[in-house]
Amino acid sequence: PGSQAAIQLLPRLRRAGKVGVLSPCYAEHAEAWRRAGYVVREVQEQEVDFFLEGLDVLVVVNPNNPTGLNLAPQRLLDWHSRLAQRGGWLVVDEAFMDVTPQFSLAGHAHQVGLIVLRSFGKFFGLAGVRLGFVLAERKLLKLLAEQVGPWAVSGPTRVLGQICLRDTTGQAFQRVRCIEAGQRLFALLERHGFPPQGGCALFQWLITPHAERMHEFMAQRGILLRLFVHDSSLRFGLPDTEADWLRLDEALVAFKDAT
Repeated sequence: PGSQAAIQLLPRLRRAGKVGVLSPCYAEHAEAWRRAGYVVREVQEQEVDFFLEGLDVLVVVNPNNPTGLNLAPQRLLDWHSRLAQRGGWLVVDEAFMDVTPQFSLAGHAHQVGLIVLRSFGKFFGLAGVRLGFVLAERKLLKLLAEQVGPWAVSGPTRVLGQICLRDTTGQAFQRVRCIEAGQRLFALLERHGFPPQGGCALFQWLITPHAERMHEFMAQRGILLRLFVHDSSLRFGLPDTEADWLRLDEALVAFKDAT
């Protein structure tokens, strides 16, 4: 029921150890491993090679949420190889990967010690549908299934998921739509003096000293941004209709006028 369920359950399948989380990223990864009693170190991209030999598990969100950083598959596979040699895991959360499937490790997930998480609602615009996937070697999937239990995904969700995943023509259209919208969102923010520091086709990421104030200002106008307090940044999702684009445009003008 969403990849969040897997994030919470995976720590149960190992004994206590040291976990590295490539940060900043979706905070629930580090939280789940800490809650399960693991020693968690949040590491920067350039620090991974230094710390890797001391880790039992490395968690990477690719493309990263919220920075949009997209790591090359071969680099991730190299990290996996080093971990797997001593029984370690590489967990790759590909929740935002659907627009760039050429970078996915899904085709390698049969390898022992490589676990790939995929989401559904983000790419298809169906956030209320709780559906996610874990790709891994068969033995681990069996253990995880025992933790999940029966009937975790509802019947209507299964039907809807199958329809969307089989609609390859619709997926190709959605990729083009998202790429164009991502570029438009970048240009819109830049035009108003808020050039994003990162992002991908599904969102843009802005570091600003006004993050908390902008978050509150937009929320009062019915525009919900994801706030990251620790580094004073915001994640902007894609507006839907032309009316939504106009509303965001006008809100950015109003925010500049108010500051």
